[in-house]
Order: sequence, then C-alpha cells, then structure tokens
Amino acid sequence: MKENIKIELFGKLASESEISKILKHRQKRTISKIISSSDLNKCQTEGWEIDKKLKHSIKLKKLKSFDEAFEDEVWSLLASMGYKIMNRDRTFYLPYDKEDTNLTKQIDVFAKDDETILVVECKSSVAVRRGDFKKELESYFGIMEGLRKSLQALFPEGKYKFKFIFATKNLSFSDEDYQRLEKLNGVHLNEENIEYFYQLYNQIGVACRYQFLGNIFEGQEIPEMENKVPAVRGKMGGHTFYSFATEPENILKIGFVLHRNKANVNMMPTYQRIIKKSRLNSISNFIENGGYFPNSVVISINAKNCNFDIANTQVSSTISDVGILHLPKKYKSAYIIDGQHRLYGYSKSEFRYKNTIPVVAFVNLSREEQIILFMQINENQKNVSKSLRETLNADLKWTSDILLEQLDALSSRIGIYLGENKKSSLYDKIYIGEDIRELTQNNIKLALKRSHFFGKISKNTIEELGLIYTGDLDRAFEKLRDILVIFLEYLEKNLEKEWKEEKETIVLTNNGIYGLILILSDILFHINQSKILDVRKSNPKEIMSEVFTFLDPIIIYLKEISIDERFELKRSYGAGGQTKHWRTFQRIVQNTFPDFDPEGLKEYFIKQERQNNDRAFAIIREIETFFNKDFKEKLENKFGKMWFKKGVPPQISEDAVGLAYKKNLEVENEEDEIKPWDCINIIAYRVIALKNWQDIFERDYTKPGEEKISGGKEEKTKWMVKLESLRNQNVHSYFVAEEELKFLEELFDWIITKKIRNKFQAPNA
Repeated sequence: MKENIKIELFGKLASESEISKILKHRQKRTISKIISSSDLNKCQTEGWEIDKKLKHSIKLKKLKSFDEAFEDEVWSLLASMGYKIMNRDRTFYLPYDKEDTNLTKQIDVFAKDDETILVVECKSSVAVRRGDFKKELESYFGIMEGLRKSLQALFPEGKYKFKFIFATKNLSFSDEDYQRLEKLNGVHLNEENIEYFYQLYNQIGVACRYQFLGNIFEGQEIPEMENKVPAVRGKMGGHTFYSFATEPENILKIGFVLHRNKANVNMMPTYQRIIKKSRLNSISNFIENGGYFPNSVVISINAKNCNFDIANTQVSSTISDVGILHLPKKYKSAYIIDGQHRLYGYSKSEFRYKNTIPVVAFVNLSREEQIILFMQINENQKNVSKSLRETLNADLKWTSDILLEQLDALSSRIGIYLGENKKSSLYDKIYIGEDIRELTQNNIKLALKRSHFFGKISKNTIEELGLIYTGDLDRAFEKLRDILVIFLEYLEKNLEKEWKEEKETIVLTNNGIYGLILILSDILFHINQSKILDVRKSNPKEIMSEVFTFLDPIIIYLKEISIDERFELKRSYGAGGQTKHWRTFQRIVQNTFPDFDPEGLKEYFIKQERQNNDRAFAIIREIETFFNKDFKEKLENKFGKMWFKKGVPPQISEDAVGLAYKKNLEVENEEDEIKPWDCINIIAYRVIALKNWQDIFERDYTKPGEEKISGGKEEKTKWMVKLESLRNQNVHSYFVAEEELKFLEELFDWIITKKIRNKFQAPNA
C-alpha cells in the first residue's frame, strides 16, 4: 500500500486517546451544529431546532437518523470494550483492489485492538420487518480478501484476528443470508446481542470483552496464553474431571457463560442468568480487601482441546492421577457452570494475575448434562426462578424416553420460539426464563396440551394420533411452529389495534392467546373431519389458507366488539376466563358456519346460563331484603310510629294488608304470621319512593350516572321496573343474559356493597 494512501487512511482513524472524546458525541441521541441567524429558517425546515442562542450565532440540534443512531450504538459498544483504534465517522473507506486504490468500500464501524480487527456493516429499520441482505452480502464476496490485505498492509506489525460482522436492528435474518455470511466467515449480531453486551458491560465493564470475543472468535486460538497447570484427574458420576488451581485471567479468556436470554437463543439450551452488578461489586471489594473463595469454579471443557501429561510419581493407593493439564488455548472452550460471579469479580482487579482460584473442570459435558449439574448445585438456592426451572426442564425432557415428557418439552419449545423469534407476532411478549412479560409460557403450554394438535398420549404409547404430532417430535415442532407463525401474523395484520393498544387488548392477554390457540385447533379438527383438507399430510401454508375463512368472523367480532363486551371478557380471570374466551370464539365461528359444532360448546352455554340465573336471583333476593329494611328505616326516621300510614300510598297499603291476611289464613301458629310490610314487592317500593322522592329517597336511590337525566323521578326510578321484570321471571325457564347479569351486579355493587356511589352519596357531596 502506498504511503500516501496509508496517511490518508490513518487520518480517518481515531487513536485510543481520541476515542473517549468521540464516544461522548456518539452516545448522544442528537447531532448539533452552529449557524448564523440568517440560516435559521432554512435549517428549521430541515428538522433542526434551537438548542442554544450564542452571542453571534445559534446552536442547533436534531435527532440522529435511525441508521446513524444504530451505527453509533455499535461503535460505542466496541469503544466501551476497549478497542484502541476506530473510525472517526461515516467517511472511512478501505481500498480492496491492489492495482486500483480508487476502488474502495465504505466501512460503517472499524475497530482494532492489540489482537483483533473488526469490520462491521450495519443495517436497521424503524419498524420490525423481514430482512433481505442478498445484495449487501454478495457485494463482499469478491472484495473481502482485498479488504483483509489492505488491513494487513495498514497494520503490518502483527498477526491480527480478523472478523467481519453484519449487525442488524429490527430486521430478521433468513437462513439463506446466514449461508451467505458463513461463506464470508462472518458473524451476525442483532439488537438482542448488542443489548446483551451493553447490559453485560454495564454489569462487569470491559471484562465483558471476554464474552464478546468468545462469541465472535469461537474455537480460534488465543495467542501467548500460558495454559499449563498442575492438576489431579479423577472420576465423578461417570464423568472425567480435573481439579486444579490457576490464575482467574486464564479462565476469563477461555470461559463462556451460557446466559439465558434472547441473545443466546441459537445456542439453546442455556441456563445461567445475567451477572448482577451489585453482587459483582461486593465480590470485587471483598477480593480487593484480601478476601478469597475456597469453593471451586465449575466448568466444562472439550477433551479435543486439552491434553494431560501424567506425572512420573503417582500414588498407587488411589484411582486419581497427578499430572500437568494443558488447558485449551481457544476462545469459548470452557463453559462456566457455576461461579460466574466469583470469576468475574476478579476481572477488574490486579489479583486476576496474582491470585489463583480452585477449579473443577469436567470433560465433554453436553448442554443437557451441564443443566442437570447447574440445577443440582443450585437446587436449594433462590437464584433459579420457577419460570427458569420450567424452561430448563423443557430442554432436558426433549430427549426423554417418556412420551408425555417429550410433549411437555415440545409445548415449552413452541412457547419459547413464539416469544424469542422475530418471525413471530408474539416476539418479546412472552415471559420466558427470567424475562418478565405480559404473556406466560405456561399458559401457551396449557392451551397446546388441551388442543387436538398432540392427540391422546399415555406415558409410552400414542393412543390416538394428533393433527400435528404423529410420533416425530422434530417434525411436529417445525410444522406447528410454522402454522402458529402464519396464524398470528394473519391476526396481527387484521387486528393492528389489538397489537398496538396493549392495555385495552383482548388478544394479547393470557386468556386471549389461550382461546385463540384452541379455536385454531378446533378449526383444524373441523377441516380434517369434514375432509376439506387432510391436516396431517398438508403443509402449513395449505392448511392456513383454509383456516383464514373461519378466522374472519372472529376478526370482525374483535373489531366491532362493544365496550361492555370487551370489559366482560377482560374481567374474567383464571381457568374460567380461559374457557370463556375459547367458547366465545367458538360460538362466533358457529354463528357463521352452523356445521362447526365443537364438542361441549352447547353444554357450556347452557351451564353458563344456569350459573347466570343462580347469581342473578341471589342478587335480587339480597336487594329485596335490603329494600325491606332500608325503606322501613327511612320512613320511620321521617314519620315516626305513623310511618306505614303516612309513608305508604293507600293503594299499596291496602294491597299489602289484603295479601298478608290471605297468607296468614294458612298459618297455624301466631308467631309465624307475617305483617303487611313483608308483602311489599319491588314495584310497590318504587311507588313508595316516588311518593317520598325528594325528601327521603332521591339521595340513595338515584342510580349512579343518572343524576341529571331528564324526566325527573319517573325516569330515575325506571331501573326498579327492570329489576321487578327480572324478579318475576321463572328461574327454571328463563335464562338471564350477560347484559342483564351485568345490570344486576352493578346494582349489587351500588346498593349492597357500596363499591360505587352516585354524586349525592359522595363524601364531599
């Protein structure tokens, strides 16, 4: 490379002393510039706004464009990790043709330290969408080697590890693009990876660089690492292990923690939770003040990457061997099973070189075996949540010999996929491991197990084939996964409001998703039984093309649902709420397609109506009992002992006296006789209230929300007419509707429990 080209390129690069200053600007959300007052109007039309008025000029600012902000985010992460040479701005170009140095490639992010060189291409989108990077990736095919040679010429003093990184934000990455990236020996970092490393940096500082290098240089050799340690080799639980002591720095370099989050979703199964900064700081302080940990860090290493030289002198009475262990000198060659906080507590301390820590290194533990060991070590500790345990158990059960456990794992893995994959419309909305979200993985598991997808399975036998599962777990996962992705995408596309207004949504709730998964199962069962399509033999796209017709009535219902109906569904909780959503969706489909008749649907609504009746007539009885006591007390307070004569209209009192007389004719014991007041019905109470409205009853018997309605006391007491009408229905032949039950429950909350009040009853009224 010509000297003048080198000088020009170095001029575009920032040194270690300059990076911290540039970092402050890169980390800001805005860009700024200073202009003269005469240019203000033009700049404001371009989106600039005034930040500060200076003596002879104006300082302006505006938000960075989305793509620039993302590039700065990636640049800032690498700068924070300690990279010593980086591009200053977006105008860094590398030549890739030795003969023609005018042929160059613009580099979004360039980073170099003492051992590695990174070239990063950044692509981003404001909204989450599917990415297509065929053009971008193929543009590197013919020039990558030229870029590497330019960098070798620019930095000839050492042998650097080179890595091409393709970074994306809000863009999914296809299998075809992964294949193209693999040809370039590149790696993909998405926003979850970047967020994870930022989170890790905030917890452990520049030590997160070990984890980062392990990610991008997995399996590559670490130069100049002293890897020989005295060790004892033994057997435990059928596994070979080595016990030794070494400087923390050695394990930090080769170690990798399988953190359970979206950044490591492609490395499943994973099991560790993210390092806690508060705990790490306390450990660091403990170490700095002379503290130490006698318990061992537990790791798993690959036998192919290490050797053991048996010492000449051995103890014949033991089966253990003494010798020299050659630790693997490769990135990401040791998985840290237990002790990540203890280990990373050394990362900022000089004691990472001066102390040694005890280590137990198992050999060739599979991920599943690592999980079992991790859970055994932490069995009685609080740091493994119930949700994380369930997720880890799902990974373990995938290879179980028990069919029921396999299906449990299949259900869990479907939930994990829907919550952690960008292709899913439930991406980032499901509570998985320790990521707290509105929807729960367990709820999805319950729906899948109740569905027709899996058939009937006993411990070791398929008693009845499912629509999706017919014995092959992997095929069932792929097919059901794709069906659910298409299903949810169709719902999201046609119910955008449900996805955007999450506080009001019916769909994005545990009960809503439960009901929708089951209605999908019912529709597939109907399609299969009606011989519209053979679900077991058809692919997901063919299946869903038939399903959409049956889904449309539900979409219309959810678009047009009234406020009262929405509230009624949202207030139904627990198992009853799950079933209510599911059965409601079934009935909506049946209203359009009468031959759609799922098992138990008719019986459910008959039972539901009976339950409504029981609740409704119980409320009416309580209200009548309250009227009897409250009306009497109010009339007594107004008229004293003459309350019945003065407060009750003549016709009402005559009817009550006559009815009491007739009833008492049938009574043999005097103490069982009833009084005329006990023969007053709801309509009679209304007449009494109208006679004494303003003086006695207006305050407590004006229904909340009707304080200012026109029509006076006649209109304000019409609710009692509706109440009397329901009271007179035959409990055995009349089915109380949801709207009628809601009316009665509102009366109950107002009259009996006093949960709601009218404006006259308010404390300051």
